Amino acid sequence: MERREFLRGLAAGMFGGTALYLGACATSAPPANAPAPTDAPTEAAQAPAPTEAEPTTQAPAQAQETVEWQMTVSWPSSSEAVFGMPQTVADQVALLSGGRFQIEIAQAGEIVGALEVLDAVQEGTVPIGHTASYYYIGKDMALVFATSLPFGFTPDQQNAWLYHGGGMKALAPIYDQFNVLSFPAGNSGAQMGGWFKREVPTLADLQGLRMRIPGFAGQVMEQLGVVPQTLPAGEIFLALDRGALDAAEWVGPFDDEKLGLPEAANFYYYPAWWEPGPSADCIINRTAWESLSTEFQNILQAACAYSNLYSLARYDALNQAALIRLIEGGVELRPYSDEIMQEAYRISFELYDELAAENEHFGTIYENWRTFREQSNRWFQIGQGSMFKFFEQVSS
Repeated sequence: MERREFLRGLAAGMFGGTALYLGACATSAPPANAPAPTDAPTEAAQAPAPTEAEPTTQAPAQAQETVEWQMTVSWPSSSEAVFGMPQTVADQVALLSGGRFQIEIAQAGEIVGALEVLDAVQEGTVPIGHTASYYYIGKDMALVFATSLPFGFTPDQQNAWLYHGGGMKALAPIYDQFNVLSFPAGNSGAQMGGWFKREVPTLADLQGLRMRIPGFAGQVMEQLGVVPQTLPAGEIFLALDRGALDAAEWVGPFDDEKLGLPEAANFYYYPAWWEPGPSADCIINRTAWESLSTEFQNILQAACAYSNLYSLARYDALNQAALIRLIEGGVELRPYSDEIMQEAYRISFELYDELAAENEHFGTIYENWRTFREQSNRWFQIGQGSMFKFFEQVSS
């Protein structure tokens, strides 16, 4: 495929395809991507001064604010851990507001499809949604930075960049185009590289392979010879089990086990180089956000940060136990070969350079992202990588 044609296909084809912050929820200022919240209290009506003939009466207390919202999400309720991200947001909002702010969740397909959440929030069909922003790179390629890029950030790096490396600030103008703002509200942690019916040790083994892998990752895989397919979660198992697919990726051990994928294929590859630490987001209609009091804005912001931390910790606990079950059940783990990894890396960064030259939004964020990645990689290789190398030595 010609590179120019590939880039056009990537931009157009996507639709085919922390409690640490909780203590500041009542006083901290919103992050850079949130407008300065406004809260115009209603002036109390002034009663006339009582006369001697009129008994004095106490003015009635002003009713407390109550809000009921509906949230549409990109996840089926059967995917317990990922659906738990928006559920945690809703639970924390209710808890912190003393029940005065309630969010009802509608799973994927109840209001709109899994890949239509941004549209629904932008149009005001619902005031809030929970999704992965890279589903919408057909609208603006720069949205991929909000979720994950091939050979990009680990979960720790992603959160460091978003909260303290300028990531949220850089992404705010992108969301502004759609009359929404966004807060990180979940992270699945390290993922796995998919289920295969047969081993794929070389690039030659990928040629013509039908694999469920949508979006940006699918486009890179296509350059490796794979035929990428886009299927919602509920259809993956049947397609893989019945032979319509040769391979499929979803999330990681826990979610994949829940989906039944170990029953459809036996070779489990790693790592998921295409999304090493993906974020999920709460996106909020700007008009709906501005209608909230400062108190409720702070509560919602804190609930998203809590879900972002809690979901990562939960995934890290669930996945290690699930991986043990899978191995004991006969699943065979396989690493992607250096040949495949090196070629995927080369294709990915050539693509980034070309997109940065052609897309102003992508280019602006990419410069910041790339610098942070280089510095962060050096730190984590020294601070954590050395320990993991030692652990590997003493456990071998």
